[in-house]
Amino acid sequence: MNTTTEEEIQIVVADPSHECYVDTILKTIEEAAKVRGTGIAKRTHEYLATKMKEAKAVIALQGTRFAGFSYIETWGNKEYVTTSGLIVHPDFRGLGLAKRIKDMTFTLARTRWPHAKIFSLTSGAAVMAMNTQLGYKPVTFADLTDDEAFWRGCEGCINVDVLHRTGRKYCICTGMLYDPEEYLPAKIPADVLERIRKIDGKSQD
Repeated sequence: MNTTTEEEIQIVVADPSHECYVDTILKTIEEAAKVRGTGIAKRTHEYLATKMKEAKAVIALQGTRFAGFSYIETWGNKEYVTTSGLIVHPDFRGLGLAKRIKDMTFTLARTRWPHAKIFSLTSGAAVMAMNTQLGYKPVTFADLTDDEAFWRGCEGCINVDVLHRTGRKYCICTGMLYDPEEYLPAKIPADVLERIRKIDGKSQD
């Protein structure tokens, strides 16, 4: 029986100090995909570590115990943003943690790229419900980014043959899109905003 309370778990924008959790995150994602019997794009240790360094990831911790994770990525010259890799460790499920992580990741994306379209590819009913609450709407794949780098990420999925057979028009996942012009972004802590400004400043040098 899980006696953890929601208040005991802290959700923060990840930084380089959290790289020690990357292998646990990857293992948790892989095991969850096996249980669901669904495909998932495979990511490397270096990929997730970079997301943490670039302030493009959110991590949930109970003290030093890993509880959950998600990350964001930009596509098409930052015209599109995805929130991806949402996972909650089995020991912390049933606490509403996925929604808290999703809300923080969504807020981070809206704050950093307020005019970008945010989209999601998912086969999970719970994620679809959370997306709907945030203002996402179901769309065809034609409404998503045409950035080839994004679609290459699907090559590691067990269902990629469906994507190929349909000419990338649809697959097992449902495409969902958020229109950025309809809502105002939520708040991100000032210290995180300062870190983001420094990161973005360096990337433009």
